[in-house]
Amino acid sequence: MNGAESLVRTMVKGGVDVCFTNPGTSEMHFVAALDRVPGMRCVLGLFEGVVTGAADGYFRMKGTPASTLLHLGPGLANGLANLHNAKKANSGIVNIVGQHAVYHIGFNAPLTSDIEGLARPMSSWVRTSPDAKSVAADGAAAIAAAKSAPPQIATLILPADTAWNEADGVAEVPAEQQRASYSPQAVEQAAKILHGDGEGTLLLMTGSALSEQGLALAERIAAKTGCTVMGPTFRPRMARGRGRYSIDRIHYVIDQALPMLAKFRHIVLVESDDPVAFFAYPNKPSVLRPEGCDVHRMTAWGENSVAALEALAGAVKASAKDVKPQALQELLKPTGALTHASIAQSIAYAIPENAILVDESLTTGRAFFPPTAAAAPHDWLQNMGGSIGFSTPLSIGAAIACPDRKVICMVGDGSAMYTIQSLWTQARENLDIVTIVFANRIYQILRGEFDNVGAGEPGQRANDMLRLDRPTLDFVALAKGMGVPGRAVTNADEFNKALAEAVAEPGPRLIEVQM
Repeated sequence: MNGAESLVRTMVKGGVDVCFTNPGTSEMHFVAALDRVPGMRCVLGLFEGVVTGAADGYFRMKGTPASTLLHLGPGLANGLANLHNAKKANSGIVNIVGQHAVYHIGFNAPLTSDIEGLARPMSSWVRTSPDAKSVAADGAAAIAAAKSAPPQIATLILPADTAWNEADGVAEVPAEQQRASYSPQAVEQAAKILHGDGEGTLLLMTGSALSEQGLALAERIAAKTGCTVMGPTFRPRMARGRGRYSIDRIHYVIDQALPMLAKFRHIVLVESDDPVAFFAYPNKPSVLRPEGCDVHRMTAWGENSVAALEALAGAVKASAKDVKPQALQELLKPTGALTHASIAQSIAYAIPENAILVDESLTTGRAFFPPTAAAAPHDWLQNMGGSIGFSTPLSIGAAIACPDRKVICMVGDGSAMYTIQSLWTQARENLDIVTIVFANRIYQILRGEFDNVGAGEPGQRANDMLRLDRPTLDFVALAKGMGVPGRAVTNADEFNKALAEAVAEPGPRLIEVQM
């Protein structure tokens, strides 16, 4: 048994049985080991950003880490943007990065680089295996790190000779770190705040608190105390739809976020962080909470927020009988022109039971939340790190983690082009994903930011940096070239029909919404 085989066997035994990969020469012994070791599903991505984004989506839906296989420093570097997004989402991932043989590194071959230096900004755990006999134990330690509470991104660097030399065998993965409970004192302090000033208190929640159970508990607390419950602008995963407590989110646009938070005298953080602006803007604050607003942390990432909310509900004597039904928008199938509102209505109407929605719609998606609150129950996934090109890869991982659930990916045309290769993997794996591309032929969000930062009125050169024309992108043709059936729509009636057909048919589909 060589080092590569000992690693694959250790990973499968440790519960890491999916590998998203884009390998090269240094990883060929790992690739060969996949033929000899049963139990590892391998998914090829044509770009490393697809590979790392898929691993993020897999963890968000499965709750256990997948692995990636990347080629040397440049391969890792190509995947760093979506590793950044995964780190911000607290997703656990095991990266395996091939390296030159130890004796070859000193010759400064073209692909030689500081892989550990590249890995550290996005990885909480980094190690280079020094020899073949260490590989299995190092792999087990990487798995343990990825499964810890809170989860980590672990990067194991595998020099080629440690992969092909003889190894001892399979290593046991250390027992998983138990999920931390919560601080009773922090819950007690939150209860005192709610008893003293419920209407002036914001419960700001993310992470596990946005599960169906966590939201139900928050709804009881809000009904009993008069507090407001919100989520941050972006969240890793959120339960939404009929029968689930629908909460607002802090607006991305700072001029709309500030009045949302202006009345609060206390903010209780449930896995969330102090609300800050996405960017710095001239003459506008970075911190969004009003001056004098006190911030109290009830739970942090890795703590059991559902248990903490249950304890808080008990402390304020909140129960299900305190809750009144929410007024939700009626689901209507729109007709006529495509607008942000009609697009939102069409999507809300079409969402099937237990779907997974991956949202990178940026400008178009700001209208989605009110109507989709009344849609069929679903999970909503968003970009936590702001690096675009995350949604189509994330959809791959979500679909592989939950093969019995329809995935709907919503993405702007500019973002879609960052990782358009995802469509090929969707077709190859026959994944049940509907990709909706909002083609407004412009980086619309950047056009808005041009105004927000006070850069003046864009001239021809500036506009050329923002517009996606000359030539116009043809997403239906791009999808066809990668094996995904697609169609373009120009009005709400066509969109309704295309959505209904795409949701009803298994396998990947693409809809280009020409706006």
